[in-house]
Amino acid sequence: MKAEEVLRRYAEGERDFRRVSLRGQSFKGKDLSGADFSEADIRGANFTNAYLKDAKFCGAKAGLQRRWQTGLTVMALLLSAVSGRLCRFSGYFVTFIFGSDPAKIVVGWLAIGVIVVFWIIVISKGINPGVFALAFAGAVAFAVAFAFVGAEAFAFGGAVAIAFAGALAGAEAIALAGAIALAGILAGAIAFAVVFAFGGAVAIPGAIAFVLLCAYVSWQALAGDEKYTLIRTIALTFAATGGTSFYNANLTDAEFSQASLKSTDFRRANLTRTCWHQTQKLDHIRPSTTYLQDKKVRQLLITGQGQDQNFNSKNLQGVNLQGANLADASFIGADLSEANLQDADLSRAKLVQTQLDEADLTGATLTGATIEDWSITSSTQLQGIRCRYVFMRLPTKDDPNQRRKPDNWDEEFEDGDFADFIKPIVDTLDLYHNQGVDPRAIAISFKRLAENNPDAGLEIVAMEKRGKDKFLLRAATAPESDRSALSAKYFTTYNQIKALAEAEVQKLLAEKDSRISSLENMVETALQRPSFYTSNQIQEVGSMTNNPGGFSVGGSVGGDIRNLQGDKNRAIQGDNNQGVLGDNNQVTQSQGAATAEEPLTKADVIALLAELDKLVRGAELPEEAKEEATIALLSL
Repeated sequence: MKAEEVLRRYAEGERDFRRVSLRGQSFKGKDLSGADFSEADIRGANFTNAYLKDAKFCGAKAGLQRRWQTGLTVMALLLSAVSGRLCRFSGYFVTFIFGSDPAKIVVGWLAIGVIVVFWIIVISKGINPGVFALAFAGAVAFAVAFAFVGAEAFAFGGAVAIAFAGALAGAEAIALAGAIALAGILAGAIAFAVVFAFGGAVAIPGAIAFVLLCAYVSWQALAGDEKYTLIRTIALTFAATGGTSFYNANLTDAEFSQASLKSTDFRRANLTRTCWHQTQKLDHIRPSTTYLQDKKVRQLLITGQGQDQNFNSKNLQGVNLQGANLADASFIGADLSEANLQDADLSRAKLVQTQLDEADLTGATLTGATIEDWSITSSTQLQGIRCRYVFMRLPTKDDPNQRRKPDNWDEEFEDGDFADFIKPIVDTLDLYHNQGVDPRAIAISFKRLAENNPDAGLEIVAMEKRGKDKFLLRAATAPESDRSALSAKYFTTYNQIKALAEAEVQKLLAEKDSRISSLENMVETALQRPSFYTSNQIQEVGSMTNNPGGFSVGGSVGGDIRNLQGDKNRAIQGDNNQGVLGDNNQVTQSQGAATAEEPLTKADVIALLAELDKLVRGAELPEEAKEEATIALLSL
């Protein structure tokens, strides 16, 4: 079918182009989103700059047309001929060792030395620009050494002029031998690699070691050995010439399941969530800098089997791993942004510092996963996640505690609980102070940030002491807020205030209302007694709009407590509870907590404290923990 006919039918609303022949047709820059080319023959088709979102190429056959295969075969044979010719020249110098001329014998042995050294370098280090430089340097070194040795020997015989000429000849011969070895290996390897890339193995005439080396290099290059990346790149470039091209095409959410993709160009293509399940010859494409250049990643995308494998620090942005088996896999420091992880099995996976912005984990299994410092955002899809428990820390020799959630090893998340548990962490502005924490500067800076950015909807939801002299202030924001800009503004003000003299700070405090002092006291309390850290009572200064009736006595207690955070916290939550964060937290709910809308009297305070004490004593906590909580309440 001609391209014009396809485009006409597409414009009329047709999307079914299964099993049609599109050999050599051009769809350059065309919009064919949603079209179904399953089992179509697209060899030699040009989809450069095409918009192919949601398109299907299941079982399609891509690659070279027959005339291009013939042309590349001829080219490969020519390269083989050049390689053989160069091998002959190189062998010519080696035959000098069988002559009677001492000078030529030396040249012959040195030529053998250059070639042997080069072989060792090629096999152990591979072929790359650095190896080329090393090989040429070695050839020059041999040449210079021979020049001096030859001159001395012939000078002793009284034939200085002849020695000089012989030295130059020897130097030229050895340098040429090295160059020939390089050129021969390169030409031969590329020739065999090109042939293997699109036509399979060919008969190799003769059992010459040089030719075998060429075959070895080409085989290793196409097998993905990083030592021969240069050869592989050149070979695939030749092999993809005239093949199917998706250069710079948008293939977002496209599907190539069971397609044959030999000699296909995917350079600069948008491969976000593209499906490669059970594709063939994916290692014979031209991937450029896409994630397909990684051999391990290609295999994972084809098979969907990545259990117990290491993908640490891999760039997996936009990969499609829907339904993949990733149990016990490690993704420490990996980038899985925009990835499709729907229904994937991530049981016991290590997701430490893993980037998951805009990733889709709908229906994924996360039971037993370690999620320390993972990066999720409001764009991360968490619906329907199956998770009975997770670990907040990766155990180390010094700290084997994995920080299981729920903390009680006899408890597990119910359906939907995990998403609710993790959700409060999303859409927050995290203001981390790592040295010289100044509570007054924090209070003033946040107050000013809230006043100057009313649309951001800033509301403090967490305060946490982290280590010695480190403090985290976490505030909820409107979803559309630019948290990076807000953070920059906050710390600009914070650093300016810290640099002010005491008198200037006092003057600034006098100009502000009492909420500054309230927030300052809360920060100081959190730094001194992190177990008394709450969320909702901070709303009295957190939103910087009104004071709904929270109160602060020693550690702060609020009308409708929502979050407690920090190490070994015992959190008591009221109505509309949302989550408890931190290490070794225990959760109890109180339906009778005072509401934030009603002001609290002294009697209310006493009653609330009594209820807190009752809840602590009735909670399923270790006696030591109950005693600590009771002492803390009595100290208020």
